[in-house]
Amino acid sequence: MQELAITVIGRDRPGIVADVAGVLAGLGANLTDSTMTRLRGHFAMTLVCNGPEAGAVESALVPLTADGQLLATVRAVEPDAGGAPQGEPYLVSVHGADRLGIVAAVTRVVEEEGGNVTDLTTRLTGPLYLLIAEVDLPPAAAERLADRLHEVAKELDVEVTLRHAETDLL
Repeated sequence: MQELAITVIGRDRPGIVADVAGVLAGLGANLTDSTMTRLRGHFAMTLVCNGPEAGAVESALVPLTADGQLLATVRAVEPDAGGAPQGEPYLVSVHGADRLGIVAAVTRVVEEEGGNVTDLTTRLTGPLYLLIAEVDLPPAAAERLADRLHEVAKELDVEVTLRHAETDLL
């Protein structure tokens, strides 16, 4: 068994998750981490599992991609060292009028302050843009990051908040 990273993207339809999970279960692959979402009618899923070699998984997924509506990629990855997160969890939220560069500016400031983006979601609803990011920050970096985020928010003419997040129970 090896650790595999698998992505599946394409036009959304009912049953994609069940189909992919069924193929993997049939191969004896154990899903360890996954995320899935719909993006403007398109399906996107990324998962990590322990399973057979990558070629066997790719072959087993061929029937799901044969009609060209889905694209699946499989690759072997090195297992995570398993250490605890190296920071404190925070949530960054940004909302305001849509404009070019919001994600780039906000995530760059997080990176420059030593933070790591661990999850990010954006939505455009009419003229309103929303960004929600989970970030891990080094100890004592939150106040400095909050100040920098407010500077960026002023430049972009958006609202930003940074708040401490509860640690996952898992």
